[in-house]
Amino acid sequence: MTVETLLLGPEKIELCADILKRNGVAAVPTETVYGLAANGLEPEAIRKIFAAKGRPETKPVSLFVRGLEDAERFCRVNAAARRFAAFWPGPLTVILPRRGCVPDAITAGGEGVGIRVPDDPVTLELLKLCGFPLTGTSANISGEPAAVSGAEAYAIFRGRVDAVLDGGACPGGVPSTVVDLTGNIAKIVRLGALSKEAIENALGAVVE
Repeated sequence: MTVETLLLGPEKIELCADILKRNGVAAVPTETVYGLAANGLEPEAIRKIFAAKGRPETKPVSLFVRGLEDAERFCRVNAAARRFAAFWPGPLTVILPRRGCVPDAITAGGEGVGIRVPDDPVTLELLKLCGFPLTGTSANISGEPAAVSGAEAYAIFRGRVDAVLDGGACPGGVPSTVVDLTGNIAKIVRLGALSKEAIENALGAVVE
């Protein structure tokens, strides 16, 4: 079954928040690529993300939050993560031990959860209006390139999601770098917009 997909300008951000509060799904802008956003604490909404992307539910998705203080509600923030907070808002996702409020649907049953603060004023305001974390997976059909503009997101997900919050073209176009901080040694899971050198400088150590 297809759904009506609303193409919303930034002035419609409150409408987008209302859609998400009703367990809807929206494509939203970031400084890297567009993401698919839903209530990251509601398994029903999270499952809609997987269905829209055609993504196996055995793969985890990250959470968008407003900042370090917000992150501490959903994960156990360690010293390394506090140093990395200097990159937030920005294109860095850190994986940290999750708290009990984070559903298995986000982590695919794992004990780590990816956390990111997107550097986009529209999506940060959306997070504020919603009052809950949003899923932070890229807006793409699984295995295909991610949308880098509202028009691309609409073309890909028309009939699959409830809304596209059009913030124009993303300035970066490269996904966030993902660093796993759940163990004793930091590991780069995906090298993206933030360089390995920047990560090592923040930690003062070589990373895998």
